[in-house]
Amino acid sequence: MKPQLPLGSIYLLTDPNLSSGRTHEEVVRESIAGGAKIIQLRDKIATTRKLIEIGKKLREMTLKAGVIFIVNDRVDIALSVDADGVHLGEDDMPIAYARKILGEGKIIGISVDNVEKAKIAEAEGADYIALGPIFSTKTKINAGEPVGVEEIKKVKSIVRLPVIAIGGINLQNIQLVAMAGADSVAVISAVVGAPDIRRAMKELVEKMGKYYNP
Repeated sequence: MKPQLPLGSIYLLTDPNLSSGRTHEEVVRESIAGGAKIIQLRDKIATTRKLIEIGKKLREMTLKAGVIFIVNDRVDIALSVDADGVHLGEDDMPIAYARKILGEGKIIGISVDNVEKAKIAEAEGADYIALGPIFSTKTKINAGEPVGVEEIKKVKSIVRLPVIAIGGINLQNIQLVAMAGADSVAVISAVVGAPDIRRAMKELVEKMGKYYNP
């Protein structure tokens, strides 16, 4: 049975460039302790062998905690470590091919930045969409212009898939995203780059819970 994405939650993406020397395992352990419900292994510099090694450790941690585990971009890594699913960018493997490899029991998400792409993703069989960047962000190179919170409302009115908002979201603006109807909020620098990861995550979780209006 395919895992269900928890709604009204915080989705953490790892990033070794922002973690101040802390390992993926340390970041994920503290994030889960702070209340993260979805973890994505995102590492643009590690080798395939290293990604498998890290992925296996994170898979074990997330299984014990009952947290969803997603691998960024790499369908082969997701399959190798038995992750709950994979997250694809617009230039990655097409959804249909990823589904053929992973099967019906895995989650496939994809990044989009407008309503039309969201409609296509739904038609092609995505399980969720990551919409953004909502606000300006320096975490992703060539992330594009911010789409704003109004785009969340537009997409939510058109597609039935869970909409995960991403891009420049932090403790100061998360309420705007939650109130716009985002089903979950994805964060990177707001947590990975924080001095106290557990506290940063806990504060985001609490604020999301306060303003989330399904």
